[in-house]
Amino acid sequence: MKRDVIGVRFQPAGKKYYFDATEIAFHSLDNVVVETVQGVEFAEVVEANKSMDDDVLTETLKPILRRANEDDMNAYQDNLKSYESILEETENLVQKHRLKMRLLNAHYTLDRSKLIIEYIAPERVDFRELLKDLSRTFNTRLELRQVGARDSAKYLGGIGPCGLILCCNTFLGEFDSISIKMAKNQNLALSPINVSGLCGKLLCCLKYEDEMYTEHRTGLPKEQSQVETLEGIGTVLSNNVLERKVRVYIENKGVHYFSVDDLVVEDAYE
Repeated sequence: MKRDVIGVRFQPAGKKYYFDATEIAFHSLDNVVVETVQGVEFAEVVEANKSMDDDVLTETLKPILRRANEDDMNAYQDNLKSYESILEETENLVQKHRLKMRLLNAHYTLDRSKLIIEYIAPERVDFRELLKDLSRTFNTRLELRQVGARDSAKYLGGIGPCGLILCCNTFLGEFDSISIKMAKNQNLALSPINVSGLCGKLLCCLKYEDEMYTEHRTGLPKEQSQVETLEGIGTVLSNNVLERKVRVYIENKGVHYFSVDDLVVEDAYE
C-alpha cells in the first residue's frame, strides 16, 4: 500500500522525517506544524508530496496538523529568541552544581509544553539536582539529552580538513556508519590526523566515494602477489585504483607501471 507523504526537518541540516500529507499539496520551504513524540513542533518542508510504500516507511506516520500560520511563525520566532537566555541560565546552574558537561543546544516545542536541552559530557552525569533547579526556573517539562561527538560538531560547526565548512553543519542530515575499511579501500594513510574529523571520529566523507573505489578495485591484483606482465613475472607493489594501473617490481628490470588489462594471472586478483 502506498502513502502520500512529505519530508520535513526541524532544524537546518537536521534529520529528515516523513509525515502523512493527508491529501494536501505541500511544496519545499513551506512551513508546517506537526505532532511528534516530544509535542507540537514547527517544521520546514524539504521534500514535497510523494508516494511511498508502507514497507519502506520505518515508523508509523503522523498527520500534518496544519500549515503554519502567522501565530505559529511568531511563536517559533519567540522560541528562537529565548535560545541564548536558556543556555545562559542553564550554564549558571551547571556551574553551581559543578557538573562536567558542555551545553550545545536548547529549544522549546512550539507550544512551550516541553524544553529540551542537549549537552555533551565525557562520562555519565548525575543531573538530578540540576533538573530540579531547571524545573523551578523554566516551569515546564524538561528533557536533558546527552549527544555524541558528531552531534556536537553539527551544532558547533567549524572548518574541515578540506577547507570547507563541515558537511554535518551544512547539509548532512543523518550520520552514516563509517569504518576504517573505507579508508583502507581508498589507500589513505591511516593516521588519525588524516582520517579523523574535528569531532575525533572517522571522516563522514569517507562514505562518499567508497562505493566507487570498491567498484574500481574489482579485478585489481593483491599487493605482494605475483603477476605476469608484458615484461615478465613480477611482484605487485601497489595499485592506482582510479586509473586502474598497477606498480610492479620485476627482477633485474626494476619498477614498472602496467594497466590492469595487461596482467594475465587471474588468481592474484582481489
